[in-house]
Order: sequence, then C-alpha cells, then structure tokens
Amino acid sequence: MKVLHIGKYYPPYAGGMEHFLADLHNSLCNSGIKSSILVHRYNSDKISQKEEHDNLYQVPILGTLLYTPVCPLFPFVLNRTIKKIEPDILHLHMPNISAFWTMALSCARHIPWIIHWHSDVIPSEIDKRMVLAYKLYKPFESFLLKKAKKIIVTSAPYLNTSKPLSFFQYKCQVVPLGIDPKRFNKIEIYKNKIWSNNKYKILAIGRLTYYKGFDILIKALKYLANFQVMIIGDGEMKAHLQALISQLDLNENVKLTGFLRKEKLQSLLATCDCLCLPSIERTEAFGLVILEAMLFSKPVVASDLPGPAWIVEHNKTGMLFPPGDVKKLAESLKYIMQSPGLREQMGKAALDRFNNFFRMDKITKQIIDIYLDIIK
Repeated sequence: MKVLHIGKYYPPYAGGMEHFLADLHNSLCNSGIKSSILVHRYNSDKISQKEEHDNLYQVPILGTLLYTPVCPLFPFVLNRTIKKIEPDILHLHMPNISAFWTMALSCARHIPWIIHWHSDVIPSEIDKRMVLAYKLYKPFESFLLKKAKKIIVTSAPYLNTSKPLSFFQYKCQVVPLGIDPKRFNKIEIYKNKIWSNNKYKILAIGRLTYYKGFDILIKALKYLANFQVMIIGDGEMKAHLQALISQLDLNENVKLTGFLRKEKLQSLLATCDCLCLPSIERTEAFGLVILEAMLFSKPVVASDLPGPAWIVEHNKTGMLFPPGDVKKLAESLKYIMQSPGLREQMGKAALDRFNNFFRMDKITKQIIDIYLDIIK
C-alpha cells in the first residue's frame, strides 16, 4: 500500500504536528506501508524542489503570511509527486492551506483521501486578523471535509466541541497522537549547567506565539518562591515575553532559551520537576509535548482545554487549571512541587498512561486499519 502524506513542515522544524508526522512515517514504513511525505521547506530562499531522500519531498516557501507558508510551487510539485508515486491514499494533515490543492488537481481528486484533524482554525479574538482570514478559509475547509473518506480527530472532547467537524461526525474517528519512545534513547545530562539545584524546575516548550500562554506562566512566578522556569522555543512573541520578564524583575527565575537541539531538550525533560502547558485557546488541540513529559515520568500542569484535558488526568497524572488564570496556575504548581511523594506518584501514573494509550506502534495500527477500510 502506498500513502502520500501532505503536511505543513517536517523536523527539524520544531512543532508537535511535525514530529508526529515524522514518527508516524517511520512507523508506517516499518509496518510495510510505502509512506511518502510532501511538505514545505521552512528555511530556503531557492525556488526549486529538493528531494532529501526517496520518500521526503520539500517545497521552498517565499515566506509566511498569518502563520501560513506562501508556496506558489506547491501545486506543481504535488501534481508531479502524485504521478511519480501513484499513491493509494492521500493523508492530509490539517490545518494546512496547501492541502486545498488536492481539490484542484484531477490526479488528486481520483485518489481517496483522509484528513488528520490536528486543530481547528480559530478566528481568534487575540489576533483579530484571524477573524477575517477564517471567513476566506472556511469554504475551502468545508469542501475538503465533505470530500474526505475519513477524518481522524485526536481526542473525543475536541471532536465534540469542534464547530467545523459538527456536520461530519459520521465520518470522524478518534485516534490520539503518539510518539516513538526510541526517539528519546540518547540523552546527555545538562542539569548542572542550566538548572539551579536549590529551586523547583519547571519546563515549558512550544512556539512563542499568541495562543501558547507563556505570559501567564511568567506572571505566575510572582506568586512562587524558589521556582525557576525554562521556556524552550522561538517565535514572534519572544521580544514581548523578554520585556515582561524584565518588567516583573524575573530575569533570575525565567529563561527564554530559544531553539535547542534534540539532546539538550531531552536532557531538560529528563531533569525537570514538572512540565507546564499554559495555552489559552483551543488552537492547542492536543499538546504532543505532554506525551514527551509523560514518557519521562513527569507530572504536567496544563490549561483545561479539550485536548490537553483529555491527556492529563486531573490529580492523577498532573493538574488542570482554567485557561488564563494566573493564580490558579501558581497554586497548581505549588501544590505539586511541595509534595515530592505526590510528584513521583503522578509521574509514574503518567508513564503508565503513556504506555497504555500513546505509544506510536499502537497509534500506527489504528491508522493502518483505517487505510485498509478505505481501500476495501
């Protein structure tokens, strides 16, 4: 069976959607599926297609507009790739505006496609530009959903609260995201170089963008003594967050590290006391970094949003707090940190939950079953 994935970016681009695609691709190949990937090349100024190896194709972009890659060559490369590979299924990872080209190309319209619904596109009240942008985006989104053979949604709560999916629930199937534990085998320990041993160690990971809520976490530090926070990632909010840290006189407590290579990031996961995911909008549909923390037996404090709240079992594998509530976040972190026994208990329960539900081999089997059902 041949499957072509159409995604947004691919590692080393830092994003949960991208790392899931990479893990899924490798797992599918190991399961006998001929998997190929077509994505945008994030860092390139050359307008030419580049083939990294036999089954990964990356198309250079001119830039981004409203968090969306501008890629005029994408339809031409998509057309050529489909004719070369002759896939049995197109697996579209959404949101991704370039996936709309499958509706325009005759070679794509004759292949059954499934949609992997990673997140709704939210007409955000925080970024007003998204309200108008979504009005233009919505008709294409609806048509794509209508023509899909199957829609994979990452959690039942997210499916039940998604407006775009409300008319298509009959063709939706819940399959959570997963990660491959083998990707985390080699760890270099940087504990003494980064963390202060006399403080509680809180880790946060993600793109520094409007919906991630890192400003909420920074403000919570004003209510917490002996806490240190590492925020890993880059993005358009970096200057704003750094100014907030200085304004609150928290330069000794909060560090913005920027992008870190894999070994160093995994070392921080291994040596932190807790992971925090303070997102403030349902654009945070799942939170793959939660699974990474669970794999390292770490409790997670996360916003009570449909996706993260489905992964984190409140008071068992971590704690949930109302999105945007600075004091509740501070109280949750303090509650877990001041009880080492509770921290270890939650971490063990988190690892057990990961092994039961979120290992990539389990996720791959469910997705292959969907492929087989569509082929039949």
